[in-house]
Amino acid sequence: MSPDPAGDGSAEETEQLLALAERLYGLPLPDFTPARDELVKRHRGTPLAARLKALRKPATAAWVVDLLVRHETEQVEQVLAVGAALRSAQESMSADDLRALTKQRRQLTAAVTTTARGLARSHGLKVTQAVADQVEATLTAAMVDAECTRAVRSGLLVAPLASTGVDEVDVAAAVALPEALGFEAAPAPQAEPAGRPALTVVPDPEADAKARRAAEDALAEADSGLADAEESLAEVQSEVGELEARALELQAEIDELKRRLAELESDADDVDDALEEAEAARDEAQAARDEARAARDEAARALERLPSH
Repeated sequence: MSPDPAGDGSAEETEQLLALAERLYGLPLPDFTPARDELVKRHRGTPLAARLKALRKPATAAWVVDLLVRHETEQVEQVLAVGAALRSAQESMSADDLRALTKQRRQLTAAVTTTARGLARSHGLKVTQAVADQVEATLTAAMVDAECTRAVRSGLLVAPLASTGVDEVDVAAAVALPEALGFEAAPAPQAEPAGRPALTVVPDPEADAKARRAAEDALAEADSGLADAEESLAEVQSEVGELEARALELQAEIDELKRRLAELESDADDVDDALEEAEAARDEAQAARDEARAARDEAARALERLPSH
């Protein structure tokens, strides 16, 4: 894809710079600085020299993502396609469908991050958990933010990305050069295509043995990870079963309390009615007593007025 018109120099110069950058950022991480410095020497006296010198060595997580873009292009595109669907569907999808798509997003980023760790190991780099977390965060950012998608597709990341899809991300600071936004790294070729500036690579006589050891290590790590995951799943499933049983118990208790509450409310209504009747009867009895007392008092006074014999 043609780059966005940005940066300094002519279009031809920009295309050459991007071609050189694409080669540089596809190299093993330890080879980046010496290869870049060699290119600077080769182009000394040209406008490219200063811009080549300014190319930053990628952070480990960024390099892993760049590697993934070149060697697992289809997986990366699947991640980005799900992200695009999620962004376009947020306003029209139901909450359940949105949750399902979000779950798929998380599953994809986790799976592709695992692929990235194995890929990096096969290229001589063991990825720590901290770096793996940054790789997954970068993939997530590429799914929720269109500009982050462009940055990842460039294969020219120099820093990992993070985005919630709400706040704006300074993607220009995360790529090697401004023209990277709009550029797409080509999948890693089986053989060097003609016409690319050559970078000297010294064959490693122990490459096969190293690759086998790396593959064996990756398999051992994957077996260990699988065992840990299965153990964690068993623990979580057990916990889910216990919680489901407890939830049923609590629901039964709630139902019983609701039934008892309904009975008490009915009893309270009956008592209120009886109380109202009793209070009315009490008021009538008090009135009758007061009348009887007044009659007695009147009779007593009448008696006192009569002469005694």
